[in-house]
Amino acid sequence: MNVSVDSNFMKKPSKATITDIAKRVNMTTVTVSRALNTPEKVKKETLAQILEVARELNYVPNAFARNLKSRESRLFGLVTASLDNPFYGEVIKAITREAKRRDFSLMLFDTDGSPELEARAIDTLLSYQVAGIILSVVSDEDDYHPSYLPKLEMAGIPVVQIDRKLAAAPFSGVYLDNQESGYRGICALLDQGHRHFLVVGGPERSNITLSRLAGIRRALDQYPEPTSLDVLHGDYTQGPARNAVSGYLASGKRPDAIFGLNLLITLGSLEAMRDHGVSREDIQLLSIDQVPYAHLYGDPIPCISHDTYALGLSAINMLLKKIDDPQHVPSDEVVRGQLQR
Repeated sequence: MNVSVDSNFMKKPSKATITDIAKRVNMTTVTVSRALNTPEKVKKETLAQILEVARELNYVPNAFARNLKSRESRLFGLVTASLDNPFYGEVIKAITREAKRRDFSLMLFDTDGSPELEARAIDTLLSYQVAGIILSVVSDEDDYHPSYLPKLEMAGIPVVQIDRKLAAAPFSGVYLDNQESGYRGICALLDQGHRHFLVVGGPERSNITLSRLAGIRRALDQYPEPTSLDVLHGDYTQGPARNAVSGYLASGKRPDAIFGLNLLITLGSLEAMRDHGVSREDIQLLSIDQVPYAHLYGDPIPCISHDTYALGLSAINMLLKKIDDPQHVPSDEVVRGQLQR
C-alpha cells in the first residue's frame, strides 16, 4: 500500500522574520528593524502596530523564539542596579535560597547604575533562554524607557520588578511603601521635638524620592506647629550625599535633624557631619532602611526598617508562580516599613 504524504505537511513551521512582520504591517524592513532595535526612534503608533504583529507571529530577535516556550529552563536572571548597596544583601539571599529549593540556578548581573550594562544583561539573559527574570532597573523616572523593553515583552518570559518600577512596563513587581515610609520617619522626628529638617534624597525625578517626599510633606502639612524643610538631591549612593550635605553645612545651616532617604545617603550625611565636627547630639539622624555597622560611629541610627528578605522572597515566589502557570497574572505587592529606634 502506497501512502503519499504532502511534503508541506512534513516541514517544520518556519521562524518568523523581520520580512514577515514588514509584509503584515505593510512597512519596510528598515522601519521594522528600527522599531525592534531602537524603538525610541519610531512613532508610538507605528511601534505599537509592529509589536502587536511581532507578538502574533511569535517573533523574538536572534531567532530563538520558537523553542523558547517549549524548552524547559531551570535558569533565571536577577538584574540589580547596585550590589554596593547593602539593601540588596538580604534580597539576594532570599532569592537564591528559594531558587535552590526549587532546583533553579541564578545568573546575577550588577549593572552599576548603567543603562548600557542593563541592556546588555537583558540581551544575555534572552540569549540563554532563561525561565524568568527579576529586574531592579537603574532608574524609576517616568522618562526612562530602555530600548530592550520591546524585546523583553516579545520574548514572553516572566518578568518581576523589584524595588524600582519601570514606567509603562507591563510587568508586576514587589515594592516598598515609599510614601508611608517618608511619613512615618518624619513623624518620629516630630515626636522627638524637632521642627527644622534637612531631607537628603535621590534623583529629583525618581518616583521613589518623590513618593517619600510626598509622605514627609503630608506629615508636615498636618502638623499644627511651624516647621521648615530643606531638600537636597543626588543619587542613592554615599559620595554625592556626603558632598551635598558638606556644602550645606559649610554654608552655616544647622537643621534639627537630617533624614536620609536610603542607608547610603544616611552614611554620606554622617560622614559630612563628622568632617564638619558636628555630632549626633547637635543634629539628629534618621534613615530609611537600617544602616549596618552604624554603632561604629556611636549609637545605632534610628530608621524606618523594611524586611528586605521578605521583599526578595515575595519577588522569587511571584516569578516562580508565573513560570509554573504562564496564564497567571500577578498583582503588585507592597512591603511596609517599621520604625526602629
